[in-house]
Amino acid sequence: MKKRLAHGLKLMLVLSLVMSLLSACGAPSVQDTYPLESVSGSGNTTSYVYRAADRTVPEVARELSEQRKPDQISAENTERMFLVYQDQYYHLQQDPNKAEDTLVEVDSKEYVRQNYDSSFLQGYLTATLIGNLFDSFGGRGSGTYRGYTNKDTYKPREGSYRTPTSSDKKAAPPITVDRKGSITRRGSDKDTSVGSGGGLFSRNKEQSKGTIDRNKSSGGLGGLFDSPKSSYKKPKTRVGGGRIMRRR
Repeated sequence: MKKRLAHGLKLMLVLSLVMSLLSACGAPSVQDTYPLESVSGSGNTTSYVYRAADRTVPEVARELSEQRKPDQISAENTERMFLVYQDQYYHLQQDPNKAEDTLVEVDSKEYVRQNYDSSFLQGYLTATLIGNLFDSFGGRGSGTYRGYTNKDTYKPREGSYRTPTSSDKKAAPPITVDRKGSITRRGSDKDTSVGSGGGLFSRNKEQSKGTIDRNKSSGGLGGLFDSPKSSYKKPKTRVGGGRIMRRR
């Protein structure tokens, strides 16, 4: 009973030590979710706006492109970037009211065609893509829209943004991305990545290897693993004579 109790206490001590080390390292969460904040349109003409808290535009663009490679991505910019997929346009914008956050606007292809200013898109997308997108409009769009952050100045032609309902959230669930963090151990010049293969405490350095030679002694004084000698000399004994006198 005492042995079991001691074993349990040791296990609890080890677990508490591991948790304290993790919290001290400040490793970021492996998974991050961008909640849905605003919705516009219906059918195949939709726009969904998500908020990436405490993330810059380039950081969000990198996370999204690593998770799903876009057909086209605009040049890196701290205020605005575009990621183009087959039927969706991801318009990343720095929140003007909260600069540390990024707003991720996910527009359907039809929404972009119906609302965006084609001349505005020329600064971010290729001419070929824009020409194909607005082909039905003679290669140029008739809208003035320039993204969610400018919706009050450059309004979309159709619809207006609203707070998402439960049905909206079911139709467009929050975006979830996998993020890679790192934990740096003291005395190590190499990080162990979380979420990039291997265990949390995997060591990348090679393990040292060694051998023990049982036939060699250390400095001639006799090693710990020396082979026993085949025979030993019997210690010499000496027999002497004497007498015992009793007191009278």
